[in-house]
Amino acid sequence: MRLRIFTEPQQGATYDDLLAVARTTERLGFDAFFRSDHYLHMGGDGGPGPTDAWVTLAGLARDTSTIRLGTLVTAATFRLPGPLAVAVAGVDQMSGGRVELGLGAGWFEQEHLAYGIPFPPVGERFDRLEEQLEVITGMWATPRGACYSHAGAHYPVADCPALAKPVQAGGVPIIIGGGGRHRTPALAARYAAEFNAAFVSRDDTARLFAGARAACTRAGRSPDSLLLSAAQVVCLGRDEAVVRRRAAAIGREADELRANGLAGTPDEVVDRIASFAAAGADRMYLQVLDLADLEHLVDIAETVLPHFA
Repeated sequence: MRLRIFTEPQQGATYDDLLAVARTTERLGFDAFFRSDHYLHMGGDGGPGPTDAWVTLAGLARDTSTIRLGTLVTAATFRLPGPLAVAVAGVDQMSGGRVELGLGAGWFEQEHLAYGIPFPPVGERFDRLEEQLEVITGMWATPRGACYSHAGAHYPVADCPALAKPVQAGGVPIIIGGGGRHRTPALAARYAAEFNAAFVSRDDTARLFAGARAACTRAGRSPDSLLLSAAQVVCLGRDEAVVRRRAAAIGREADELRANGLAGTPDEVVDRIASFAAAGADRMYLQVLDLADLEHLVDIAETVLPHFA
């Protein structure tokens, strides 16, 4: 299983804060650095403010050299698909082919209101997500020298030169996730390299994985070709006092995190991650919420990462 570091910078983080975490992630041997794509904080005052996900990743593409980089997940409501395809392809070029695109329908209504972003009903948001996936992958797959067109209800495209191109053959890997039983797994089967189950129990994770694999079968795709991943908040301490201190620093209780995340001593966290691996997870996104506590990453790398190398 690959272990990835996942951050929530909308809670308040500068680019330098994220760079410190990303470089530590790279130095310690984790597989990837991911960030959410949000503009509004969820608790606290949000200071010093949010950073744009793809602007941040462009900087990290030049300021790191080996780790994978991506979003979990970009909201389809935030950006038009054509410019998003150009931006992501550009960051992929800047990184030497290390970028992944998590894309979702968008869910945080207050965030949209706060920043003047239209927030249509959920059915339309999924229609737009599906069309964005069609446009983005269609542009990347269009041969050089040819044009791409799409007669869509929301994003019609006419004679697009379909540039720029990602470095990675076949385009940037796409991640789709969520708890929906029908449209989400169907979209993953059609468009995604990876299906993600975030912040749900081990049993619910296994259920979502089974649904995604079944959708692949219905679509005529090998289920084994779809990577499966989970995301959970992590709070590790070498002893109980450190576990409780780190939980308090992110406004949580240690026992609650044990029940609803990856919390506790190294042995406890290893066992919890192993349970998700047994459910089928190929990758685990470790959500790190205290970005100033770089020693937390060191502790995870020294006590957990070797079990999953």
